[in-house]
Amino acid sequence: MSTDRTRPAGRRDRSRPGTVPAQRPRLPLRPHQWFAERLLAVLSGQRPVHWMLGHTIGEAYDQLAELAPDAPLGAGCRRPAVRTCHGTQPATGVVEAFASIATGGQVRAMAFRLEQGPDLRWRCAAIDLGGERLPAVR
Repeated sequence: MSTDRTRPAGRRDRSRPGTVPAQRPRLPLRPHQWFAERLLAVLSGQRPVHWMLGHTIGEAYDQLAELAPDAPLGAGCRRPAVRTCHGTQPATGVVEAFASIATGGQVRAMAFRLEQGPDLRWRCAAIDLGGERLPAVR
């Protein structure tokens, strides 16, 4: 008979019920990564264009409104995903970023520009989608 009273009779492992394995803390997303996810949500039809209203400046909202109705990053795909996202900072308060988006069996390119306002919030100032669709490399 087992002397450990916390385990049910016949149980041999030492793990306790209801314990969750330790998880690595998730690093916060950098601004260009955060925007890539949000832009993808709009351009794949998962979110409406007005969801980005307070996060765009200049012509970026008009560009989104023009692109979004066709859901260019969601056509024929259950759930598109950001594969990679990189950004460069050509000037203080400016990030130029690009992301590769997996849409089913294809990979699309998305480029965008972020500008930091006087309130220190980042806003999208321009969006561009790559032209030719390429097959995804597996």
